[in-house]
Amino acid sequence: MKPTPFRLQIHDSALADLRERLARTRWPDEPPLEPWSTGTSLAYLKDLVSYWNSQFSWRDWEAKLNSFPQYKARLGGIDLHFIHAPSKKKDAMPLLLSHGWPGSVFEFHKLIPLLTEHFTVVAPSLPGYGLSFQPGQKRFSVTEIADLFAELMTDVLGYQRFGAQGGDWGAFVSSVLGWKYPERLTGVHLNLLAVRRDPKEPRPRTRRGATSTS
Repeated sequence: MKPTPFRLQIHDSALADLRERLARTRWPDEPPLEPWSTGTSLAYLKDLVSYWNSQFSWRDWEAKLNSFPQYKARLGGIDLHFIHAPSKKKDAMPLLLSHGWPGSVFEFHKLIPLLTEHFTVVAPSLPGYGLSFQPGQKRFSVTEIADLFAELMTDVLGYQRFGAQGGDWGAFVSSVLGWKYPERLTGVHLNLLAVRRDPKEPRPRTRRGATSTS
C-alpha cells in the first residue's frame, strides 16, 4: 500500500464564495445587558468575522501546510491524510503526533521543525477531521482510530517501533495505542490524562478464589 503525495490547493472560487457569505452575515440583536452574559458578544463576533473576511490570508497558511511533506493513504475505507516529515538525524525514532478536537495538524506547524532534529514525525489528520474527511464517509471510534494509526505506522510506513504523543482527543488515541500495541510503542507522552469515567476493574480475590470484602 503506497501513500499518494498530497498538496492542499483550494480553488479561488471557493474562497470567494466564503468571503461573500461572510459579508452577507445577518447579525442578531443583543440584549441590553453585559457582553457575554447571554452568549457571544456581538461586537466580538463582528470583529472575528471581519478578520476572517478581510485579514486572514488563506494562501499564506495553505503554503505553511504545503511546506511539509504530505500524503494520503487508503485505510479503513477512507483517504487518511498525514504529514510525514523525515528527521535530520539518521535512524531517528519515528514519532506519531495525534491532534485534538476540534483541532488539526496545523497545531504542530511550529513544533515539527523542532522535533525533526531528533525524530521522524508522522502527524495524521484524525478520521472525520480536516483533510481526513469527506461527506458521507464512515465514522471511527477512538479504538478504531488507534487501529488505523497502527496500520499506517507499521503496514504502510514500515515502522515496527515508534513513539506516540497526543493531547486532548489525541491523548485518548495515544493511550489506546499504548494499551493495544505495547510491542510497537517505544513510549507514550500525553498532555491530557485520559481516565475512564466508569472503570470496570475486577474486584480482588483471595487465594482460595473467594471475593475479598476489603
